Amino acid sequence: MKVLDPAERLLKSLGVTEPREIELEDIAFDQGAEIKYCTLHGCEADILGYRDSAIISIDQSRSHRRKRFSIAHELGHWHYHRGKKLQCRVEDYQPRHRQLTERVANGYAASLLMPHYLVKPRARDHKKLTFKVIEHFSTEFNTSLSATAIRLVEADIWPCMLICHAQEGRKWFTQAPMFHKRWFPQGELDPETSAFDVVFGQSDGGRSPQVIGADAWFDRAEARHYEIFEQAKKTGDGEALILLTVKDDRMVEEEAERSGYSRW
Repeated sequence: MKVLDPAERLLKSLGVTEPREIELEDIAFDQGAEIKYCTLHGCEADILGYRDSAIISIDQSRSHRRKRFSIAHELGHWHYHRGKKLQCRVEDYQPRHRQLTERVANGYAASLLMPHYLVKPRARDHKKLTFKVIEHFSTEFNTSLSATAIRLVEADIWPCMLICHAQEGRKWFTQAPMFHKRWFPQGELDPETSAFDVVFGQSDGGRSPQVIGADAWFDRAEARHYEIFEQAKKTGDGEALILLTVKDDRMVEEEAERSGYSRW
């Protein structure tokens, strides 16, 4: 049996069995934290705690889902970093954050908002991951598109990779553990990709995944032997999320030599 992480254990202890039951203000109260909405300057949220009580301040000007992530993020700090005064420039959940404390709080927030024990049974009902599926989960769990996409990709149910691209280049990426680590996406967009039109053109992205040669995304000799599914979605001005899904299972075998291609 898989060991639950702290956020999931908390939700289980509170009897949460459905996404709609993840009421963050009630959870914060249970943990001795009071939520206050106010105008903040220079940060989106902060937490001030003393002994077993804390006040979490949230910038009232942010969107509802942004506020939810900020609360969950600060509860992560309350769990792991009690005794410290922290001001957070809370960014939407990213798989790799420069600061360890922020990365830890982000991970707690993701688990609190989308616990695997609720996500994975629902995710397994879908044969493949697409942005339509991601949007469905985003609505059900009341989470942002990018945070939802990352959580679903990292659930390791489908062989897929998620990349965030802006006009200046790749911002970050994450992949399902089953998507072999030898596949590292290029930093710049290939003009042949549909994502190029989303980032640099007027397209908002395709409604369904498109097939493209893997060498448009990966600078490896063996990439020319594979095709992958690509789907891009605009998330801001000159910025997009790209979902890459393996089309040929040989692409994610442990050793490239099994498929008869050279590895370098």
